[in-house]
Amino acid sequence: MGNEDKLVGREREWKELEWAVNSHRSEFIVMYGRRRVGKTFLVRRFFNDTYSFHYVGAHRQKKIVQLQNFREALVRYSGDKSIPELKSWHDAFLRLAEYLEKCKEKRKIVFFDEMPWIDTQGSEFVDELEYFWSNWVQNNDDIVFVACGSATSWMKDKLEDNQGGLHNRITHRIYLRPFYLNECKAYLLDHGFDWDDYQILQCYMLFGGVPYYLSLLRPQLSLPQNVDALIFRRGGDLSDEFNELYNALFNKADRYVAIVKLLSKKREGFTREEIEQGTGYSGGGLSKMLENLERCDFIVSYAQFGNKTKLTLYRLADFYTLFYFRYVEQNRSRDEQYWQHHFTDRGVASWEGFTFEEVCLRHLPHIKKGLGISGMATEASSWRFKPTRDDQRKGAQIDLVIKRADKIIHLVEMKFSEIPFVITKAYGQQLLERKSLFMEITGVARGAVLTFVTPRGLANGTNTSLVHSEITTRHLFAEVEE
Repeated sequence: MGNEDKLVGREREWKELEWAVNSHRSEFIVMYGRRRVGKTFLVRRFFNDTYSFHYVGAHRQKKIVQLQNFREALVRYSGDKSIPELKSWHDAFLRLAEYLEKCKEKRKIVFFDEMPWIDTQGSEFVDELEYFWSNWVQNNDDIVFVACGSATSWMKDKLEDNQGGLHNRITHRIYLRPFYLNECKAYLLDHGFDWDDYQILQCYMLFGGVPYYLSLLRPQLSLPQNVDALIFRRGGDLSDEFNELYNALFNKADRYVAIVKLLSKKREGFTREEIEQGTGYSGGGLSKMLENLERCDFIVSYAQFGNKTKLTLYRLADFYTLFYFRYVEQNRSRDEQYWQHHFTDRGVASWEGFTFEEVCLRHLPHIKKGLGISGMATEASSWRFKPTRDDQRKGAQIDLVIKRADKIIHLVEMKFSEIPFVITKAYGQQLLERKSLFMEITGVARGAVLTFVTPRGLANGTNTSLVHSEITTRHLFAEVEE
């Protein structure tokens, strides 16, 4: 197996698949995760592209086309060209059962990819899948059924949380998350890159830990050259990724785009009320869209310190989307070397600061390990104070608050800097005032400490003594157990 085929990470998911294949019963595996995260790649590598039956849903195609494709797959795997045209999903699953009964394999692997695309309006696909499982598979012990899909909400609503014939039938739920930094590093090293941790961190701030995006990078090009070749060059592999990303996952994608565009405008995030005001969406419709976006890893929600649900903050967490709204959408000049011309601009620093915070929030397990509290119960939240009109105090925001079971509370500052970060006298005073305000507003009497996350650490100076603990790239790139 060459480097281009090597599987990085996914050890836990691999073991889960092994457990399912080696069991003595039929298994129903649901695998979901963000689009481009490598679900199909993992299944293909694990089963070595060898299945009893494999079918892929077609995007935005009608039921008749889905059934035609299903029949073609049945003909290909069974070798039986006499299979008649399929009129319904009942017919389709009946024919699939008849074929599987004739298969000689000890374990019959059935792989449905992009399953949400199969379930067209009025198709009764899920009802017939329920019937197929309950009335045929349940009577056999040799089926391993794998269902994959990027539309995470569909996978959870229609399969995992199904209250009908599939209720409690799912035997394995595999969520595939984007890579952590250490996994990105392993992938890039395996593919001939000689970037240091700082360069890999910058790469992560652009592409996140999405394996498909990493697979498109070329080691002979610098990071800015890669960005131009993939995103800004006409016909680049990611030049139209934004439209494809949202339209492939969501009906009425423009509504979802309106939400993420709003969230891209403020680094500290928006409350539900602010999202309603900014988009005009409200009620159950907005709740469902926010849930769908979070399930697909595009946004994250953080409870306010003290668990005030109504003040939950929603933040845009998808790195590619952040970069798109900040730079790609604004590239009116159609400059095909835009990033090479602008990546050193002064304004890039604010974008880097925003995205570095998202990197840190994505690596909370690594921060906890660096603090030596991996095994301790903790609560992660954010905190924001907005004074009333009559209140003379200044507003304040802390994007990450880690409350430990031993009553220590980390007020985490996340600062992106290529050199050791300097805490000036003025900034040191600001930190003390913010800490004091936090304790006053929340009623925390003791135990609040300042923690800094910076790539190169803190520069030695008078104000460094204000800081209780430091996290650097060494900690963010560490391996963690989940």
